[in-house]
Amino acid sequence: MDSDDLEIAPGVRVPRSEVELRTSRSSGPGGQHANVTASRVEAVFDVEASSSLPPAARERLRERLGARVSAYAQDERSQLRNRELALERLRARLADALYEPPPRRPTRPTRAARERRAQAKREQSELKRSRRPPEPQ
Repeated sequence: MDSDDLEIAPGVRVPRSEVELRTSRSSGPGGQHANVTASRVEAVFDVEASSSLPPAARERLRERLGARVSAYAQDERSQLRNRELALERLRARLADALYEPPPRRPTRPTRAARERRAQAKREQSELKRSRRPPEPQ
């Protein structure tokens, strides 16, 4: 694989040839330069058509992001810089969708934690008891 590939997760790479880059005119301020330059870049990745993704990764991306994933950038005046930003944003979206949090291992409170909790409950009980009106005698 090329160094131009997007590394999404360890062992999961997407060749740049599978990412479609589209350019258009950027919106917002910028004067004459923005009116004549196609500096906005949109990076589109077709999950369904990708041959580089493992089946499990393809299914997870399809579930979480859909069949086509896109990211765009129009932050900079330079089309080259916007292309880099769009590709990085696309890589980040794909990586976030592929991330699986580790399973939680159930734990039990320590003896000290149980004792602290019991002590706090006793103190709260004593505080409430002290607020009660006196018992008639």
